[in-house]
Amino acid sequence: MHDENDNLMIRIQTGDNTAFNELVALHQRPLIGYFVRNTRDWQLAEDLSQETLLRVYNQAWDYLPVGRFKPWMYRVARNLLIDNVRKRSHDALIRAYQTRNEENDTGLSRIAGEFATPEEKLNDQEFCEIVDQMLEEIPEEQRQTFVLHHYVGLNLAEVAEIMDANAATTKSRLRLAREKLQEKLRPLGIKSATDTSAVS
Repeated sequence: MHDENDNLMIRIQTGDNTAFNELVALHQRPLIGYFVRNTRDWQLAEDLSQETLLRVYNQAWDYLPVGRFKPWMYRVARNLLIDNVRKRSHDALIRAYQTRNEENDTGLSRIAGEFATPEEKLNDQEFCEIVDQMLEEIPEEQRQTFVLHHYVGLNLAEVAEIMDANAATTKSRLRLAREKLQEKLRPLGIKSATDTSAVS
């Protein structure tokens, strides 16, 4: 039984152009969010998301519908980002970005839910600023792992596949990124609501 993404790719492979429009509608906004957190440039993020989707379309013949579409697509996206960073001759900095007009930033909500003051959770703006600062200060591999897991919503196995890393390394990178976030929250009197070593 194929999932929604696989069905769309099968339709694209058979020449159904309406399927590509549906794929764009489904994945363009998450891709823009991924690129914004890497480049801190909204226009560039839009351009890169469009280029990613065009590459997905052009490489559709190479995709095997086995339920692995998102890791495959984000590998395309990450390779495009790396190429772009090299051309621009500077490191990509991931920035936590919350689109004010979107219904909800589920990644930010997930992270904020893990940290709370004794009386109340951080407000969105305050928490976004802390995450933004933290992401700029940690190594690229940890930033990529953190964003792919928390904001894109991929599981660790999928993140490991995209990052060309094993499960232990991926889990370690995620743990280190979260520990650094916790270090920044601690002076504000904010404690982790969960054991940061128990990532999944």
